[in-house]
Amino acid sequence: MPSRKALVRHPDPRLAEGLVTHVERTPVDVRLAVEQWERYVAVLGEYGWETVEVKPADGYPDSVFVEDTVVMFRNVALIARSGAESRRGETAAVEEALAGLGCSVNRVREPGTLDGGDVLKIGDTVLVGRGGRTNAEGVRQLRSAFEPLGARVAAVPLTKVLHLKSAVTALPDGTVVGYPPLVDEPSLFGRFLPVPEEAGSHVVLLGDGNLLMAASAPKTAELFAGLGYHPVSVDISEFEKLEGCVTCLSVRLRDLQT
Repeated sequence: MPSRKALVRHPDPRLAEGLVTHVERTPVDVRLAVEQWERYVAVLGEYGWETVEVKPADGYPDSVFVEDTVVMFRNVALIARSGAESRRGETAAVEEALAGLGCSVNRVREPGTLDGGDVLKIGDTVLVGRGGRTNAEGVRQLRSAFEPLGARVAAVPLTKVLHLKSAVTALPDGTVVGYPPLVDEPSLFGRFLPVPEEAGSHVVLLGDGNLLMAASAPKTAELFAGLGYHPVSVDISEFEKLEGCVTCLSVRLRDLQT
């Protein structure tokens, strides 16, 4: 049976100082962000996911975006080395948590850079956004780590958003979804479904057709409901101000050997 654990990490008190690259900075209500994070974690639990809270990375404003710290393939963890040097201290406690769960751990080494948010897995296909946070050497090291395990790794261009998963994610049937103005080459994805809202590009597969989505994408939720899925909306407005989305706030561990 697939495992259903998810790593999460509490927002840092300095969250409002988090990095922004493709949006204008706007004030972040940290208290509201904590309430939104707590609701996000609660929803994971309601849909059968056991959350594992990673130790805080004190003084790292972006550390709540735990997805960026690691890429999982089966039972193997590749600890990231962010293209943003200021985020590289976020990984130690994540590595500790994954080792405690029995994962085999590898690390991206200098001069490679890789953010977990740049990696979209669709079955055994691993798409890697080659852009501001992930360089060619990071892609090479990911390929070296995962292709021996059966992964098919492909790099895709990324110029319009922070991370690949800021632009696209995938439905349970493998259809890639994205907001066209922010997708460099939709034709690279084979089956591509355009969505009417930027936040509609981001889904977390909860299982059994349930899709965790941002409340800021109601038209896309209606679209997915029409396809037979069950959208589960959460308000993450404060994280969206920092280019965060529903995928960024957890690392879903589906293939642990238990």
